[in-house]
Amino acid sequence: MERKNIDWGNLGFGYVQTDWRYVANFKNGQWEEGGLTADANITMNECACVLQYAQTCFEGLKAYTTVDGKIVCFRPDLNAARMADSCRRMKMPVFPEEKFVEAVIETVRANAQWVPPYGSGASLYLRPFMFGSDSIIGVKPANEFQFRIFATPVGPYFKGGVKPLTVRISDLDRAAPRGTGHIKAGLNYAMSLYNIVDAHEQGYDENVYVDSATRTHIEETGGANIIFIKGNTLVTPKSDTILPSITRRSLLQVAKDYLGMEVEEREVLLSEIDQFTECGLCGTAAVISPVGKIVDHGKDISYAGMGPVIQKLYDTLRGIQMGQIEGPAGWIQEIC
Repeated sequence: MERKNIDWGNLGFGYVQTDWRYVANFKNGQWEEGGLTADANITMNECACVLQYAQTCFEGLKAYTTVDGKIVCFRPDLNAARMADSCRRMKMPVFPEEKFVEAVIETVRANAQWVPPYGSGASLYLRPFMFGSDSIIGVKPANEFQFRIFATPVGPYFKGGVKPLTVRISDLDRAAPRGTGHIKAGLNYAMSLYNIVDAHEQGYDENVYVDSATRTHIEETGGANIIFIKGNTLVTPKSDTILPSITRRSLLQVAKDYLGMEVEEREVLLSEIDQFTECGLCGTAAVISPVGKIVDHGKDISYAGMGPVIQKLYDTLRGIQMGQIEGPAGWIQEIC
């Protein structure tokens, strides 16, 4: 297979239009047969529900080239299950989970020339998403929906690749108790746009959000879950308003089963974050990005950056994804 002529090593995390995408429509109470299309554009009425009331959710996962030249995806079944949860909460029809995985495989195979080569540091990012497509003027769910997957080759999520980040404790909230913080709804990200732009303008890489009820516990950042290291223990916040990151769940298992670490999922007090030695942001886009400093209203809490434990976690998970280390059963979905 001949790959596209791209400078793979210098890709940023941005959109590059590829050849094919998957589309399926929900009408008259059922999903129509979906398939691939070369058309990257969406046509809808000005009164479409997604435009009026933001009835949309999405997922994110990647396809890689492994050390032995295979193209694979990492745990797409969990993306399917998480999107099903998002749909149920947003009063959207669930796209069948088995069909979701089949659509991912079909999209990656059709765009195989866009999958970056092994060793480039890049990957093919996949964005499954669904939205209410028919005209709705009263405040209510849509009757018709469209499910799509597009693919785009990407480099590192944070500029400069894997380097220690400087993040701040945010004064604004990401999610409300009993709200939608635990699902991947577009509206959760819309409300964070002001804050991320402000953070960048102030010289920070990201915002760290605390719980909106008491503002005493760490939750997550605008685009990733957060983990802390203390000795041989990995600690990650537990909350009903945190998105259940597939990468974080995988890292917890890697820490226990591959590195022999203790793992704690619990409330993490803002007042205790200076007791940890390492800190990292984890998610599909970033995998793990080490945190060098958290700034809490003038107080700097410093960490080891890419410390020895964060490095081992990163190397082990990436080794599993790249086919260098044998992963648990079912983690790797071979595409071609």
